[in-house]
Amino acid sequence: MGFGDLRSAAGLRVLNDFLADKSYIEGYVPSQADIAVFEAIAAPPPADLFHALRWYNHIKSYEKQKASLPGVKKALGKYGPADVEDTTGAATDSKDDDDIDLFGSDDEEESEEAKKLREERLAQYESKKSKKPAVVAKSSILLDVKPWDDETDMAKLEECVRSIQADGLVWGSSKLVPVGYGIKKLQIQCVVEDDKVGTDMLEERITAFEDYVQSMDVAAFNKI
Repeated sequence: MGFGDLRSAAGLRVLNDFLADKSYIEGYVPSQADIAVFEAIAAPPPADLFHALRWYNHIKSYEKQKASLPGVKKALGKYGPADVEDTTGAATDSKDDDDIDLFGSDDEEESEEAKKLREERLAQYESKKSKKPAVVAKSSILLDVKPWDDETDMAKLEECVRSIQADGLVWGSSKLVPVGYGIKKLQIQCVVEDDKVGTDMLEERITAFEDYVQSMDVAAFNKI
């Protein structure tokens, strides 16, 4: 099990394929599993690895909350598809297993001091769980923004789109996609908090740049 080397292009491709039908590394909410994998990546995945980049930007938004996310961080090789070799090393797994031993050994008689330490750790763990913030519902949206013609300044068009700022809106990667007759559309990704930003608001504000924008369409919409 594993992703291989996540600092390599091959490792990032494995991660992208793994996330094609998943929002998170484990389960249905962000957890320490996501943080462990996120911290193993040297830089944001390239734009063509859409699933990995969507996940990366989403987990990055939890940077200030990462210590309070649920779960216990395990060795990197404990995550990922089962048919990829773990290259993180057995020694690391052993060390991480030691770090998360909250319950002590069942094979040895527990001393009073060990029992007290175990109870303190359990109390700290339960306290941290009780303070866990509510998970904010978010979506990853891929937008197609179409210009009027092949003479439209696409750099200026993208600048206008990215100038739209709102609480709960984070712009991601973008690219120009040919549509024919020398015309290219802007394809741009964003992550939104569902309670604060909707597609209707995005369309209204983007099409307000009527000197550059002919129309806006939602190319992909995924709950994360």
